[in-house]
Amino acid sequence: MNTRIASWATAAALTVSAVAATAAPASAGMVPGSKTQFYAYCSVDLFGVPIACAQTDEAHASHICQYVATTLGLGLDCIQRSAR
Repeated sequence: MNTRIASWATAAALTVSAVAATAAPASAGMVPGSKTQFYAYCSVDLFGVPIACAQTDEAHASHICQYVATTLGLGLDCIQRSAR
C-alpha cells in the first residue's frame, strides 16, 4: 500500500511539473532559432551553479535555459550568457 501511495505522489508531482513546463516557456523570450530554449535571469551559488531562475526577455537575461527530462522529473538546463 505504501508503494501505491508513493506512485500516486510521484505521478502527481510529474503532472504538475509537466503542466508548469508546458506553460512557462511561452511567457519568456524565446531564443531565436530554437523551439526549446528561453531567456532567464538566474541567481547562482558559490560554485556558479544556477539555483533560482525566472523567465525574462533577452535584455535582462543572465542565462539561456531549456527544460530537460531527468530521472526525478523535469529539470532546467541553463548556460550562462557571455558578457556583451
